[in-house]
Amino acid sequence: MNQENPQGTETTHFGYKEVPVEEKQQLVGQVFDSVAEKYDIMNDVMSMGVHRLWKRFFVQTCQIRPDDQVLDLAGGTGDIAALIYPQLDERGQIVLSDINPNMLAVGRRRLIDRGMVRNLAFVEANAEQLPFEDNRFDLVTIAFGLRNVTRQDRALAEMLRVLKPGGKARILEFSRVQSPLLAKAYDAYSFGFLPAMGQLVAKDAESYRYLAESIRKHPDQETLAAMMREAGFSGVRYQNLNAGIVAIHTGYKA
Repeated sequence: MNQENPQGTETTHFGYKEVPVEEKQQLVGQVFDSVAEKYDIMNDVMSMGVHRLWKRFFVQTCQIRPDDQVLDLAGGTGDIAALIYPQLDERGQIVLSDINPNMLAVGRRRLIDRGMVRNLAFVEANAEQLPFEDNRFDLVTIAFGLRNVTRQDRALAEMLRVLKPGGKARILEFSRVQSPLLAKAYDAYSFGFLPAMGQLVAKDAESYRYLAESIRKHPDQETLAAMMREAGFSGVRYQNLNAGIVAIHTGYKA
């Protein structure tokens, strides 16, 4: 949550640091500029490949129809778009959006190399201020991206705005581990192993330390569900995966 410091400047968290709100977007951008080319490799290393199962389950449970208009926010290197694309026919479309041009370029190159061209668009955009008209999409997805958004309440409101009535938003994100014993092991792994592997594989320990810290600062399951309701979503629910290491949140536009 954003807050004001004694000098009256609005601040927010960047990992465990408090920074002026207007600086966070640039700082997050620097992180993803640094890790863009190694992002998928590091995801495999960090999760021992489990992130691919989480993403596959996330897409499989979206109940995508062949003619759906889909917006994938913070789509980065294209993992979610690649899973959604085969489920659409010539009437459907997926828009892959990311605020970071380097991440978006990696995603574009990988999807085009796989022959995914038809009815696929790439848009550089801030999730807090989307360049799409109201009631445009049947489905909006965001996977492992919401925690990096500065004003998450604005992003949720924008997701609702661009959805058609009856459309749904799906959020896959790291969340609060439900088992105290697992939480201790997870902390040791996150703050010891991840930065070390970030240095070894991507030559950047600090970016991966930030990513671990950003997970801890992200709202827990109930808090995010409440934020979605506050934004105007109906039928909000969530499902924990792997004891709450990640959770899938779903909300609908009435």
